[in-house]
Order: sequence, then C-alpha cells, then structure tokens
Amino acid sequence: MNIQKQNKADKIISRITTIIALIVLVVLLFWGGKTLLGYMRYEETNDAQVDEYINPVTARVSGYIKTVKFEENQEVKKGDTLLLIDDDDYTVQQDEASASLLNAQAQVSVQQSNIKTAQSNAAVMQAKIAAAKARLWKQQTEYSRYKKLFDAESATRQQLETVESLLQVAQAEYLAAKEDYAAAVSKTNDIKAQSEVLTSEIKRRQAVVKRNKLNTSYTVIVAPYDGKMGRRTIQEGQLVQTGQTLAYIVDRSAGKWVVANFKETQIAKMYVGEPVSVEVDAFPNQSFEGEIESLSAATGSRFSLLPPDNSTGNFVKIAQRIPVRIRMNKQDKDIGLLSAGMSASVKVKRAAGHD
Repeated sequence: MNIQKQNKADKIISRITTIIALIVLVVLLFWGGKTLLGYMRYEETNDAQVDEYINPVTARVSGYIKTVKFEENQEVKKGDTLLLIDDDDYTVQQDEASASLLNAQAQVSVQQSNIKTAQSNAAVMQAKIAAAKARLWKQQTEYSRYKKLFDAESATRQQLETVESLLQVAQAEYLAAKEDYAAAVSKTNDIKAQSEVLTSEIKRRQAVVKRNKLNTSYTVIVAPYDGKMGRRTIQEGQLVQTGQTLAYIVDRSAGKWVVANFKETQIAKMYVGEPVSVEVDAFPNQSFEGEIESLSAATGSRFSLLPPDNSTGNFVKIAQRIPVRIRMNKQDKDIGLLSAGMSASVKVKRAAGHD
C-alpha cells in the first residue's frame, strides 16, 4: 500500500517537474526568439546620454553684487532679472559723460554765433572795398583832370601834388579794404573749421555717453532665454570681475538631444532623419521618440585629448565608437522630464537600404 502511494507521489512530482520545465523552456524560447529578432531588426546601444546646452552667465562689468534674484535650480523666462551689480560708479560716469556732451553741444551755438558775426564783418569789409574803390576812381579822375590842367599851365604843381597824394591815399585805402576783407573771410573759414572739429568732438562724446549707458545697463543681468538655473555659487556683496562666470543656465528653448555612441559595425545603414526609440534609465517604463540628426565625422577617440596612434607598435584592434546625435521630439509633452547627463538606451531599426 505504501509502495503504491509512493509511486503515485513520484508520478505527480515528475509530472509537475515536467510541466515546469516545459514552461521554462517555452519562456526561454520566447525570450530567446524575441531577443534574436530584436538583434536582427534593431541596432541598440546603452552608451548614450541626454544632452542640452548648458551655458555660463558672465559679468560684462566689474563691481559688487547688489542683489541676487534667482535660486538654485529655478526655472526662468527670457528677460527675467537674475542679479544686480552696484551701479553707483557707472551712474556717475554716465552723468559726467552727459554733462560733457551738453557742454560740447552748447559750444555749437557759440560757434554758430561766431560764424554769423564773422560773416557780418566780412560783408562790412566787402562794402568798404566798394566805397574805397569809388573814392579811388574819383581821385584817379581828379588826378587826370589836374594833370591836363598842369600840362596846359592852368594849375600849379602844388595843386597837382596835392591831388596825387590824395590818389595814393585812396589806393592805399582800397588795398587795405581788400586785405581786411580777405582776413575776415579767413577768420570765417577758421571758425567753420573749428565747428567741424567740435562736431567730431560731439560725436565722440555721444559715443562715450552710449558706452556709459551700456555699462550701466550691464549691471542688470537677465536671463538670455528660457531655461533652468544651475548651482548658485555667488552671494550679495561679492566682488565680481568682467568676464567672470556668475552662474550656469540650461537652455530650454534649444531643445534636447541624445548622443549615442554606436560601434562602427552598427552604423552602416543609419541615415539622417531615421526614427529612433530612446529609453532613459530614470524612467525605465517610458519610451521617447526622436530621429537621427547627424553622424559624427570621426570616431570619438579622434576627438579625445590624446588620440590613439596605431603606428606606435602596440596596436590592438578594437571596435571604435561613432557618436550619433539624435534630436528629441519637442512636441513630446514628457520631454521636460529629461535632464542633461541622464543615461539612455537607444534603439534604431535596421534599414534595408537608403538612397
């Protein structure tokens, strides 16, 4: 009786073991077939990372930080004020430059008045030339008449000499009037030349005012685009220098991409625009869509600080990696979950061919 029960139990155990083995075999066959099919249909790599532009925010002027208006990891919009630098020194410089400009502009009015005065003097001198010319003509006529009278012995030598001296005086006055007019014209031209110099000086001072306004505006540092701030390392009252990095901002407007490093044996049939499936380790049950944007012009090792040199005698053939840039779909509502540096797995369907 006991032997029959034992045989019956052995049969049940054997049957259960067989069933479990069959189930395991089916699962293994299914998993193996799926994996083999995946290897046949897709090129995959887990050597990939999410990337996006991370740019420094730098100071364009030096000074003491007055106010910091952002927090670490804060989302910001383009134009949001990030921090303020004390602008007292720059405001003083701007006021001084503005005052210098006003002074130069006031001198323009003075110069214009001087030009008008010089032109009036030149006109007066020109009128004197006409008067002196008329007197000279009169004296010449008078001298000619007395000369004829003297030749006819109707006038004395003394009368002739008196008229001759008056003629010489008229000639001298005429020449003096012409010289005075030439001097007045020259003075007018000199004042006009000074006005041109003053105009150039005004332009220079306008440029100084513009530069000082720019420097003053640079004391207000704003977000260059929509993004997310990185780590904050500055405090109020801290002295910063021109060109110093104040913070880092992640550019949200430029989109995100994935750099996948495929083996050189995997990229033969990849092409720009090919759809790609991306899985990020942080969200293992979620898939993101993208497309190939570009393939690197050289292997990653060629862009390294010390590229390999196979002619050194220690050559070992190793499959090289080709960076492939994958542009993520901006329309994906979950794209905001991705952050630069996240590890990813990329799957690209094997293409039969592409022209």
